[in-house]
Amino acid sequence: MNQQLPALLIIAPFLSALIISIAGWVNKRLCFPIAVVGLSIAAWSSVGLLLRVLDEGLVLYRLGGWDPPMGIAYYVDHLNGLVLTVVSVVALLNLIASKKTIEQDFPEKIGPFYTLYVLMVTGLLGIVVTGDAFNLYVLLEIAALTGYGLLAMGEDRAPLATLNYLYMGTIGACFYLLGVGYLYVVTGSLNMVDIARILPALYQSKAVLAAFMICMIGVWLKMAFFPLHAWLPNAYTYAPSAASSLIAPLVTKVMIYVMIRLILTVFTPKYVFSTLTVSEPIVWLAVIAIVMGAIFALSERNLKKMLTYVIIAEVGYMVGGAWLGNRAGMTGAILHIANDALMTLCVFLVVGNIVYKVKGYAFEDLKGLFRKMPFTMGAFVIGALSIIGVPPTCGFFSKWYLISGAIQAGHYGFMVALLFSSLVNVVLFFRVIEIAYYEPFAEHHGHNSLPEQMAEAPLMMLVPLLIVAAGLVLVGMYTSDIVNHIIQFAIPKGLV
Repeated sequence: MNQQLPALLIIAPFLSALIISIAGWVNKRLCFPIAVVGLSIAAWSSVGLLLRVLDEGLVLYRLGGWDPPMGIAYYVDHLNGLVLTVVSVVALLNLIASKKTIEQDFPEKIGPFYTLYVLMVTGLLGIVVTGDAFNLYVLLEIAALTGYGLLAMGEDRAPLATLNYLYMGTIGACFYLLGVGYLYVVTGSLNMVDIARILPALYQSKAVLAAFMICMIGVWLKMAFFPLHAWLPNAYTYAPSAASSLIAPLVTKVMIYVMIRLILTVFTPKYVFSTLTVSEPIVWLAVIAIVMGAIFALSERNLKKMLTYVIIAEVGYMVGGAWLGNRAGMTGAILHIANDALMTLCVFLVVGNIVYKVKGYAFEDLKGLFRKMPFTMGAFVIGALSIIGVPPTCGFFSKWYLISGAIQAGHYGFMVALLFSSLVNVVLFFRVIEIAYYEPFAEHHGHNSLPEQMAEAPLMMLVPLLIVAAGLVLVGMYTSDIVNHIIQFAIPKGLV
């Protein structure tokens, strides 16, 4: 069984999605447990693969027994072993936390929603585990198409916002596919390891340069890297809570993983950081992304939309860290994939709980929430502290590595942008905390109005949220183990 974990990782959720689509017609109550079983098997497989990689090193799985490059291979190393675990655990926790919301929002569409949900997770896991550049495109489209379906089931403006996302996402996927086509023309292979073996002799080829830049533009579009971000704020804001708390933590992070995989494995750091001379302008683009994301977030009076701009700034963190071209920056970028997935899940689960109870997420809807929903808002404070970068939460440590990488590279603009974003995050989140704790102000000035009764979210929504909030602290405390036993082996030794 241990040898079949890479296949089980994809097959279990894929088959469970098929069964859910049938169960939705027979008995809707069966959909949730089937989805939990499928994603639990995927999470178990991911953790098992990560442990196996830590023990044995690279795990190679040949689909159908066909050897690459003729056949499709799954490669699991320290980099995607970590990302697989993050994706599967986040998806499972969000699934459990969102059960009540899904039943409330989609009583007649429970089967289709869970089918799309599990298929999307299948696509994301496939993107991370595959070692074939074209197979990655296929899985990218599986994740995208199901994501469009989930997002379009939201509020009145959701279909139009999703249509914009569909246009931009399709353009991004086409760019990536065109880049892969160039790679196939010059190398005759689609296997990532095989391409990396062939490319050194072709480093001066204009076709290779075109392939690299076209692939990067496609990936940047899919991850909403500023200024290619226009689709993200509305798509995530008007999406159903259960969908946004899945897509917001995972999609941008998986695309960051794809970018790093292209840099480290396909084109190799030697080509990206030595042969090419594009690192400096890309880090400056990341600086602009961080600053503009922070400024746009400041202008919002809507909690959910404010968080979408925080995501855009966080994308700038990871892109800039990866393109600094040194070990500290790359460590910070990879670590932030895991940390930001957990942080974003935490705050979006909070939004889901708030919407479930008060039916809104504008700042005016947050008044008095610390009295009505103390556990939910306590988790929000932990998530906010982690996004700001306060120790011992995990957000501090990835920012520390990113700042260290910026200093090592002599890129003080990136360092200043990180500090600026952290200061803006202080303003953003303490403004929310002030409204939720102190307003209405009459109750804090001796007036006779009685405080509102506690009306916390159901336990099924609250327990996963508290687990995630505790995880932000635990991951922070074990950062050195994650870096020393996983991330340092994910980065080639030539990167210093």
